[in-house]
Amino acid sequence: MRYLFPLFLILSCCLTFLPGCEPKEDLVQTTGKLEFDRDSVKFDTVFTTIRTVTKRLWVYNRNSGAVKTDVSLAGKQGTTYSLIINGDAGSSVNGVTIRGNDSLLVLVRAVLGDNSTTKPFLLEDQVNFRTNGNEQNVKLVAYGQNAYFHRADIINVPTGNKTAIWRNDKPHVIINTPYKQGTNTFNVGVYVVSGSTLQIEPGTKIYCHAGATIQVDGTLKINAAPNLTPGDTTAAKRAMVLFRGDRLEPFYNEVAGQWGGIFFTSTSRNNDIRYTEIKNANFGVSLLNTDANSAPIDLWLDNVIFRNISGSNPNYVGTGLPPGGIIGVRSTITATNCLLTNCGEYAVRGFGGTFNLNFCTIANYTPSFQRQTSSVSFSNELSDAVGNPVKFPLVINLTNSIVWGNYENELELVNNADPNYTINIRNTLLRTKDFQAATNATNKPGLGATALANLVTVADPLFVRTTLTSSRPDYRLQDTSPAKRRMPYTSASPPISVPAVDLLNLQRRTPNQTSLGAYE
Repeated sequence: MRYLFPLFLILSCCLTFLPGCEPKEDLVQTTGKLEFDRDSVKFDTVFTTIRTVTKRLWVYNRNSGAVKTDVSLAGKQGTTYSLIINGDAGSSVNGVTIRGNDSLLVLVRAVLGDNSTTKPFLLEDQVNFRTNGNEQNVKLVAYGQNAYFHRADIINVPTGNKTAIWRNDKPHVIINTPYKQGTNTFNVGVYVVSGSTLQIEPGTKIYCHAGATIQVDGTLKINAAPNLTPGDTTAAKRAMVLFRGDRLEPFYNEVAGQWGGIFFTSTSRNNDIRYTEIKNANFGVSLLNTDANSAPIDLWLDNVIFRNISGSNPNYVGTGLPPGGIIGVRSTITATNCLLTNCGEYAVRGFGGTFNLNFCTIANYTPSFQRQTSSVSFSNELSDAVGNPVKFPLVINLTNSIVWGNYENELELVNNADPNYTINIRNTLLRTKDFQAATNATNKPGLGATALANLVTVADPLFVRTTLTSSRPDYRLQDTSPAKRRMPYTSASPPISVPAVDLLNLQRRTPNQTSLGAYE
C-alpha cells in the first residue's frame, strides 16, 4: 500500500498536462446547415410610421456539434425592418455560435415609411444566414397602409366654414396625446371644439390606438346622408363607417376594450351617426350633461352596430360613467335599426333624459364576460361629485324591439315609481323576470299587459346564430321566431315611424307585417 500513494500522486500530476475534454455540442464543426420554424415572417396590415409588433423567428441547429453563422438583413430598398439577435439590436452580426441541438431567437420588427399611395402595398425583405458556406434565408413580408394620423387633433375650424371633413380615401388612425386646455391637461385623440363640426364620409375606416377617444363639444356627423337605394345591401355594406382598435392581427378582431370611445359633452348638439359600426371599445357613445341650465345633448343613431363593448377603466376623459354601448346622462338619444351585442357591462345605460329606441336588437350574449348587470338599465338618478343623488326627468320609449341575452333580467328600471319617470315599452320582445306580470305592482310595472303587446314569456327570439353557438353570430330571425311579422306599434304622439329599410338596407314588409328588431 505504501507504494500506491506515490504512484497516485504521479498520475495526478500527469493528468494536469493533458488537454481538456470539451463537450461535443460545443465543438464547432465545419459542415451542416440550419433549420427555421418558418420560411417567412409575415406581418398583418401595418400602418406607416407606426412600429409593428415584434415577431419571433426561431433558428435551430439540429447538428450534434456547434456551428457559427453570420446573420444579416438583405436591406432591400424601401424597407425598414430591424433585428434583435441574442438581445442585441442591429441589422447584422457575424460569427454567432449556436451549440449543437440548440437554438437562436431572432426578433423582427419594422416601421414602414409613407409612400404617398392610398392603396395597401407590399414590402418584402429577407434575413440571410451564412453557415459553413451555406446560404439560407427567411422572407420578411409586411402589407403597409398609409393613413391619416390624428394625435390630439383639435377640430376648431374658422368662422364661416365650421365643418372639417374626413375623407374615405385612406384609413384614419387616432392616437391619444396630451392636450392642454387652459390650466387643464388631458389625453385625447380627436377633440371637436364647441361650434365646430366633424363630418365623416361614407365608407371611412377609423382605427383607434389603445385608450384613444373622440371628444365632441361641437357636432359630429357620420354618414349623415348615405344616399342608398333600398334593397341594395352591397352598397350599404360599402357605405358603413368602421371604428375599431388598431391591432389588426386576427386575434384582436373581436376583443373588447381596445380603445376608449366617442364622448359627447354638455355643449354638443345636432349629432348624427348613421350606417356605422363601433366595435372593440370601452364605450360606444357616452353622453354626459349634468348642467340643468343647458339643453340636453341630442344624438340620432340610424343603422348602427355596437359590438364587443367592455372595459375596466372608462374614465379616459373623466366621465366616471360605466362602460357600455350607449351611455346617456340627461341626453336625448334616438336609435333606429341598431344592433347592440356582446357588451360586457351594459348595452344601454341611461340616467335621465329621453331614450327613443325603435326597431333595435339588443342581443347581449357575453360568453367571454361574467356579466352581472342587465343589458338595458335606466335610472332617473345619478350621484354628483361628492356622492349626493341628483334626479333628472326620464322618458323611455322602447318600441318594436328585442331585448335579450343570457341574463334572466335584461331590463332594469331603477326608481321607476318616481312621478318624473315615463315608461312607454310596447310591442317589444323582452327577457325579464321582474316585469313580466300583466298588472302593475310596487316598483314593478306590468309589461306583460295585453294592451302593451309585449312578448315577455317566450323562450327565445330564435336568432339565426349567437355567440353561444358560433364564432360568426347572425342576429337575423329564424322564420319561426315569435318576433317575425308583427303589427308594429306606431300610435304615439308624435307617431312612431316604421323605417323603410332594416339594418342591412333590406326593405321592410308591409307596415302590418314587419319584424321586431333591427333585421327584417
